[in-house]
Parts: sequence; structure tokens; C-alpha cells
Amino acid sequence: MINLRVAGTGSYLPPTCVTNEELARKMETSDEWIRSRTGIRERRLLAAGDVPSDMGVEAARRALLAAGRTTEDIGLLIVASNVFEQPVPGTAPFISKGLGLPGDVPFLDLMAGCSGFVFAVAVAGGMLSSGTARSVMVVGHEALSRFVSWEDRSTCVLFGDGAGAVLLEPAAGESGILGVSLHGDPSKVHLLRIESGGVRAPSTVEDVRQGRHLLKMEGEGVFRSAVHMMVRASLEALAHAGLGVEDVDWWIPHQANVRIIEAFARRLAIPESRVFVNIDRVANTSTASIPIGLDELVRAGRVREGDVLALTAFGAGASYGTVVLRW
Repeated sequence: MINLRVAGTGSYLPPTCVTNEELARKMETSDEWIRSRTGIRERRLLAAGDVPSDMGVEAARRALLAAGRTTEDIGLLIVASNVFEQPVPGTAPFISKGLGLPGDVPFLDLMAGCSGFVFAVAVAGGMLSSGTARSVMVVGHEALSRFVSWEDRSTCVLFGDGAGAVLLEPAAGESGILGVSLHGDPSKVHLLRIESGGVRAPSTVEDVRQGRHLLKMEGEGVFRSAVHMMVRASLEALAHAGLGVEDVDWWIPHQANVRIIEAFARRLAIPESRVFVNIDRVANTSTASIPIGLDELVRAGRVREGDVLALTAFGAGASYGTVVLRW
């Protein structure tokens, strides 16, 4: 067990809400088509002139406020995202600067697909356990609306923008990380991808014309893989914790598709009342989906001291994992 406590949670969603009906007026789709396949009714989108990292800054500020802490209390900043603010130096330094962190506070970017937040919490736990960091702010933030084709209804209807954050601190007692399971399967690297824009394939005019700088997804392959991945990681993390499925008070899965969430819950015989779902209101916010969901539960007073939470996700790469926490 890694003794730590979630001192505070925070989240941020852009004010612009786009419903399925609005999308149907711009492309060949419908509210029924989107909801029946994904469970999504609406999503929040970042305005064209807004900077994505500002969402992460605001989510972190709200987590500090909830914890009754200041930026002076942050010992390490970890930012999980799929697309960086700049290829170099990434996103973390921009969030550090936006928060006004002292100049000697370390920061880093972590990229593990939509599983990034789960991986980042596991890394943060190790840093706290080893004494390397005195506290860790973990931010999951995403603006994938900037990287989808708004002419491709198979992808653009799926994603929303947003950010979530948690401040983790060492703690005595029973709270902390009880079990972790992290995995990667590079044979599925093709399922979710942006093909150009990196060193392997720098973007050219022709790449942009062909849309290779935008997100591509093989939906059926994702669905088939995701449920198995989350089930495996969840059972392993629970085994490490010495717990069973029935011992978990709240399951907070990555909000990719309601059908994936429902199939996952059926496989593990999890009661619907214990599975958090908000994909209908915020869509797939990638690395931000789990911390946004956690913040919603906490602020609604639905998480109590001693509760066991399971955070589980899968994502591009393919990466997948689960972290089991006692609150």
C-alpha cells in the first residue's frame, strides 16, 4: 500500500456547449445516431482563440482551493495529455507558469493515451512513497477538438474538451493506493493515431490536404480491445489490493463510449449504481475524463472516507491500466 491522500480535486469545462442537434445541422448525422452508438448528448468545446493549457491551470487552481493549499505546497507537477501545447517543450511548463509555481518545482509531461491520468497517478504514488516528492499535482487535460475532422462524423462527435486535477499528499492511516496494474500492447498502435506531425512523419502540405495530421480511429477494434483491457487491469489491481469486485464503492472508468462502459460492468457484474458515467454530458475528454468524473463525485458529496475507488482506462498505444484507491 502507498499511503497518500487526495487532498483536493478540481475540474474545468469550457463554457461552449455543443449538442447533437447542433452537429446534425452541420453534417450528416442525428441525435439518435450519436446517442445510440456512444451515449453522448452534448460536449464542451474550447473556443478557437483559447489556449488549451489554461484549462489545466484552472482545474489545478480549483484542486488547490478544495485542498486549502497554495502553489507553495506543490512539490511536483505531472501533466497527462495526448497532444502537447507545443512539440517542445510540451505542456507542463505552460501550466507551471500559469499557476505561478516557484522556479525550482519540477514538472513533466506524461503521454499514455487516454490512460495517461491513471498512469500519472501511479507514478505520483511512487514518487510520494519514495520521498522524491513532498506532494504531487496531477493534471489530465485535453483539447482533441483541435485534432479531429469536423467532416468525419465517426470521430468528431465523440470528443469534448476539458481538464481535471488532483493534489496528492503523503498520509498516515488507511487511505492510499491499494493496487496498481499497468499494461501496454503495441500491436494495437494503429487503433488510435495521428499519423503526421512527429519526427517519423513531419507534416507536409499533402499530409494536411489528406488529413493525416488529424485523429484517426478504428472503432470496432477499439471496442473489442477496450473491454478486455479494462477487465484484465481491474482484476489484477484488485488482486494486488487483496480485494474483490464487490469491495469497490465507486468505479470511475474512462468515458470513451457508454457501450464500452456497460459491457465492462456486465463482464465484472458491477451494479449500475456503482459505475460513474457522465459521457452523456461531456463526451470523451480523454485524459481528463477520470479526474473530471472524480471531481464531480467528490463535490456532490458522494465519496466518503474509507470508500474504495477503482480508476480504469484504456487508450492509444495501446496502453491500459487500473489504480485502486482507498479514500
